[in-house]
Amino acid sequence: MEQGPAARTAPSLAPEHDWAAAAIVLRPAFRPVGTTGTDGRELRLPAAGRGPGKQVVRTGPAGLPFVYVIPGRGFDVVVGIEHLMAWGVGPDKVHAAAMANLAQWDGSAAWTDEVDGGRHVVWSDLGEGLDAARILLPEVRARLAVDLGPAHRILVGVPERDLLVAARLTEGDDEFASLFADYVADRARAADEPIDSRVFELVDGELVALVAHSGG
Repeated sequence: MEQGPAARTAPSLAPEHDWAAAAIVLRPAFRPVGTTGTDGRELRLPAAGRGPGKQVVRTGPAGLPFVYVIPGRGFDVVVGIEHLMAWGVGPDKVHAAAMANLAQWDGSAAWTDEVDGGRHVVWSDLGEGLDAARILLPEVRARLAVDLGPAHRILVGVPERDLLVAARLTEGDDEFASLFADYVADRARAADEPIDSRVFELVDGELVALVAHSGG
């Protein structure tokens, strides 16, 4: 039996218009360095001073920008200032909801783990648009520090949206460091949704740009 209009979700209750519907599906998504937008504070400006259409952008670890998206069939809707106005919420509430959804997904999402002698690599490439964003979670950074450290340096790459890769770097293994950097750069160049071709390092639970140690 064909469903009538009453069986469909009313437009006013779609995530783009209804905060309750949006709050349970919002997710963070990295963007390349240089991505522009607004932090959401424009909500406090008079209507004439607001910038409709601007995406809401926040700065993540190591200066990596990320946005908030509403996942859809085949494409995601990037959250902009007009969404905050329609929902009647501020950017901090949007951030909290998106991070809670990411943490919930992370709790059951698998990692791939590979050990070859002293070399140990873990990565996430599940292809659901949340892999790289996992590094936003303090609990993920803590897990990587435990699994790959604590007596070793930890390299991290987020070359594209659907890949987070981290590796243990043992003392003197410059060859592996070079191979890791080449891999991250190659994946970023070939990606449909690239993020960053650089290699980062996990230091005291924080992501920082890799500082190469030169001999003396």
